[in-house]
This record gives sequence, C-alpha cells and structure tokens, in this order.
Amino acid sequence: MIFKQPLKILKYIPVVVAMFVVVSCSKVDDERIPRMPVNINLADAGLWNVYGVSGFGIWRRFVRDLGEPAGFSYNQNTYTGYGGVLLIGGMDPFDPSSDSPLAYDLACPVECRRDVRVYVDKESLEAVCPECGSHYDVVMNGGTAVSGPAYSHSPRYGLTRYQCLPAQLGGYMIRD
Repeated sequence: MIFKQPLKILKYIPVVVAMFVVVSCSKVDDERIPRMPVNINLADAGLWNVYGVSGFGIWRRFVRDLGEPAGFSYNQNTYTGYGGVLLIGGMDPFDPSSDSPLAYDLACPVECRRDVRVYVDKESLEAVCPECGSHYDVVMNGGTAVSGPAYSHSPRYGLTRYQCLPAQLGGYMIRD
C-alpha cells in the first residue's frame, strides 16, 4: 500500500513536464523598442477622472508630440515613451489581484518606429499595428502578440509595458 502513492504521483510527471515546456516556450520579447522616459502624472483624483480610464476595455492615448489627449496639460516633466502611451483598463496577468490600469508603449515592436503606433480595435479590444497587422492582447495577456508577424516570431514580440502606480490623491502615476 505504501508504494502505490508514489506510483500515482509518477503518472503526473509527464503532464507537469509538458506544462513547463509550453510555458517556457512562450517567452515574450517586450524590449524591442528603444527605452525612453515615461512620466505621466495623473495622481490627483480630478485629473484621473478627466484623463484616466474608468473600467475594463476603456482606453486613452498619451502622445506628447501630437498633443493627445486634447486638453491635457503637458509640462517639462511629462514623458510619453517612444511612440506614446496606451492606458487601458484590463487585468494584469502578472498580478491578478491588482486593480490598477495597464499601460503600454504605442510603438509596434515589429516596426520599431515612433510613428507606427498601434490602435485599439473596438470589437476585439486588441491593439493592432496598422503596418504589419500584428494583434496584441492588452486587456488580459500583458501586451503579448496573438496574431501576425509579432506572434510568428520566436520568441513572440510584445508591447513594452509601463507601471501604473496608485497615488495618495486617488489617481495614478504612469512610469517606466
């Protein structure tokens, strides 16, 4: 009887090994674009209510060079990364208990150009590159490619992620 328990455990080893292989083969390269400073101060609850995101799938773009979003007061300490910042309400796969919004660089990691920015498809809530056609899951999978050249590449390409840090005044700070 004592020897039957280890034999039961042994039959699960191939399953565990297979899961490890699948997980380890799905690495994501999210450091393809040049690192640029990111600092968007939405720490005040009033600013957050106007320029932040209030729920799942709601998004906003911050692109200093284009003055997006309209009316946002950029100052000398505000930086929006390489291609701009996508702020979106979703679920962080790396910290499911977090209710913080998610932030990504808008530059497509396949194209690696500041002026080729992903946009959010309203139906799928995926970020889509207008040049290469890659799709990225930005609400549930941390900006990982789900189709297109970014998905086909090994390792897969992903959008560069930024931090959304809760502030004491009720809003968030978006930083690199």
